[in-house]
Amino acid sequence: MLDIKFIRDNKDAVKKNIENRRMKVDIDLLLDLDEERRNYIAEIEGLRALKKVSKTGPPTELELKQIREVKERLEVLEKRYAPVNEQYRELLMQVPNMAHPDSPIGGEEDFVVLHTSGSVPSFEFAAKDHQALLEDAGMLDFERGAKVAGSKFYFSKGMLVKLNLALIQYGIEILEKHGFELVETPDMARLDVLEGIGFNPRGEESQIYTLEGTELGLIGTAEITMGGYHRDEILDLSQGPKKYAALSHCFRKEAGAYGRTSKGLYRVHQFTKLEMFIYCRPEESEQMHEQLLEIEKEICDGLEIPYRVIDIPTGDLGAPAYRKFDIEGFMTMKAAETRGGDYGEITSTSNCTDYQARRLNIKYKDEQGNLQHVHTLNGTAVVLSRFPIVIVENNQKPDGTFEVPEVLKKYM
Repeated sequence: MLDIKFIRDNKDAVKKNIENRRMKVDIDLLLDLDEERRNYIAEIEGLRALKKVSKTGPPTELELKQIREVKERLEVLEKRYAPVNEQYRELLMQVPNMAHPDSPIGGEEDFVVLHTSGSVPSFEFAAKDHQALLEDAGMLDFERGAKVAGSKFYFSKGMLVKLNLALIQYGIEILEKHGFELVETPDMARLDVLEGIGFNPRGEESQIYTLEGTELGLIGTAEITMGGYHRDEILDLSQGPKKYAALSHCFRKEAGAYGRTSKGLYRVHQFTKLEMFIYCRPEESEQMHEQLLEIEKEICDGLEIPYRVIDIPTGDLGAPAYRKFDIEGFMTMKAAETRGGDYGEITSTSNCTDYQARRLNIKYKDEQGNLQHVHTLNGTAVVLSRFPIVIVENNQKPDGTFEVPEVLKKYM
């Protein structure tokens, strides 16, 4: 969340940022609640201080009367304060992070292409999408996945399983080379951790599966578990940023997503992902963000995937993100949307500055010994819903088989 002092001092800029993100948060109401809340706190703390004043000897009748009056007044004020503070907190948690000055302003279609790599394939035969290729080869089974678990669940089989494992091993090898510590995380997290990271685990619009009778939800990404990993801690960053390579299963409802691209593996309810997560000092976060993007590009270059890097516009940023870059791979499955195919997201990396750290109380000591909030960043290394799409579709042959990238063969 944003510091309320920052919101007070930069009210117009915060309002403009919310407008640019195409969100709605009543900042005037938030500031009114903030003032009301601070007035209550000042009076409550004053009365509590009076209660603590002690004198030698038994209290007089007058002093006993004053003590009773203070206690009664405190009870009244605390009851009035509670709903004001709750409404204030709920509204403050809705305020998005500020956006980077260079982030394009606009909606989903207003992205800026920063980089392109590789050549879009030109097939001399009727190219198929990954679902047709993999199902025809007996490597993917959506029909039985639906029978067992419902629509958009699936079974991977045979060489697709080996391809998935190879991709994970390939990603781990690259991340360890860059100094990332390997972690396998729980597949669920407390709902307050989900909220702290910036995911909405409740309500009709939530993309999170919650577990009935518990305060737990299935995670949509290891960003959630790794963001909660150092919750309520003071980190030692004297030796540099903490960098984690986190492996987990991911679960998403994808509610309301089917007006968008959803064919085959592109938008499913469960998948495996290798995620990068970094804790660093504020002055390091922009450099770390560039490093995450370079690692994503290194992974894609090694796989010889034709791709482009885009700068995500303000209206398409998630609430925690200060800036976000996506890598989109070329996909023949998108031929139905645009002639011959188009690009689709395969990785994403976000700099969330101190937005998540404030909500989860994660700090470090600066050179002067003062406690400051860390900055957090995340980025996709390998995701097993999207990477097989671009590998299979871009390397297909006329007979329906496909070539495995050279860098993966040693793992298979």
